[in-house]
Amino acid sequence: MKRLLVGIAAVAGAFVLAACSGGGASPANVTGGGAVEAGAGGGAPTTSAVTSSSAPATTSSAPATTSSPATSTAKPKPTSTKPKPKPTATKPKPATTTADVPCAKAAAASGTAACVDISAHKAWLLQDGKVIYGPVSMLPGREGYATPTGSFRVLSKEKMHYSREFDNAPMPNSVFFYPGDAFHTGSLKTYSHGCVHLSATSSLKFFNTLHVGDVVQVVP
Repeated sequence: MKRLLVGIAAVAGAFVLAACSGGGASPANVTGGGAVEAGAGGGAPTTSAVTSSSAPATTSSAPATTSSPATSTAKPKPTSTKPKPKPTATKPKPATTTADVPCAKAAAASGTAACVDISAHKAWLLQDGKVIYGPVSMLPGREGYATPTGSFRVLSKEKMHYSREFDNAPMPNSVFFYPGDAFHTGSLKTYSHGCVHLSATSSLKFFNTLHVGDVVQVVP
């Protein structure tokens, strides 16, 4: 019985030694192979073991995952367009009212009419009592040839009149409101011989606006 136990113990010890030495195969770099070298001190065998990792490096065979571009599902923000500011309405300058015109009869007349202020050297055109043109600059007659004052009516119109009394002097855009006296183009620096001098632009406006029979009022 003792022999049997000793035998089992020997087998178990050999199994343990084999399991710790890597399966019983002696690596090539282990010196001495486990035997005691002759003349090596007569003691227990000395083994110089060099541990070498024989396991191959693990290579990841899994293909690299390619990151596909993310699809954006977010809708683009609408571009905000600011409404255009409304244009600022510019208030028209108030027209000259009949209160500024010193001619009551011309302001009360129906249709077109004319007003002349000799002392202010101003003239206006009116339509149904409302100022439609003026005031514009004018020059009346000189001393000894005063422009007549009062309320008159247009007698005649002549695009180019020549004054027989004054050496056929030209009187463009003539509108006669008194015998021998008219609105016409004339100098605004030299007084007339009784007519109402207007600039070329103003005389044309008076000529085109006034009609025979229209009221003309001249105040001092």
